[in-house]
Amino acid sequence: MALGCPWCYVGKARFEKALRDFPHRDDVEVVHRSFELDPGRAKDDIQPVITMLTKKYGMSAAQAEAGEDNLGAQAAAEGLAYRTRGRDHGSTFDMHRLLHFAKEQGRQDQLLDGLYRANFAEERSVFDDDERLVELATAAGLDAEAVRTVLADPDAYAAEVRADEREAAQLGANGVPFFVLDRKYGVSGAQPAEVFAQALAQAYGERPALRIVDGGADADACGPDGCAVPQH
Repeated sequence: MALGCPWCYVGKARFEKALRDFPHRDDVEVVHRSFELDPGRAKDDIQPVITMLTKKYGMSAAQAEAGEDNLGAQAAAEGLAYRTRGRDHGSTFDMHRLLHFAKEQGRQDQLLDGLYRANFAEERSVFDDDERLVELATAAGLDAEAVRTVLADPDAYAAEVRADEREAAQLGANGVPFFVLDRKYGVSGAQPAEVFAQALAQAYGERPALRIVDGGADADACGPDGCAVPQH
């Protein structure tokens, strides 16, 4: 997932909608991997989203604003708030480092939701003040001083972020959102929930069945009723 990608924000909601209705939900583990839209972007290189879109994609301001309006409508259809004007854009590298730290603490999804909501729906920037990231991380259940320690060390979890990005390239993920199911199926883009539901069912249905190796004789084992005690 890319933290500056509005389609990742929408796509996550659509995927989770499909996952909520999936009958084998408890068998699914979701792991979020890092993907930067602007790898190597300087931390202090912050600019309005509309300006970034016009410069990066060569569109007019009117076209950029129309695109943001469309994204706002798509987000609203998924029950997500979205600010179509006034957002800014910057480096997401520190946020990805924090997400790897949050994963170790079992709070990755909570932090990701908080970062998405703050970036796409709230007025205060997530790019111009590390203390804003500390606030979002503590709201996700992380320790504030531990978060500050991670942010103060540019090498903390940097290797993990770069490893995710190399793996994405190896899997052919040239854009985001990109979902990999059971390392067999890839779903590209913010697809409708129905597409994710179909992919989940297909991946789950094609899991290899466990093959039992039978040694030809009964062996001691424990079961629901306890363990058999050998009689001498």
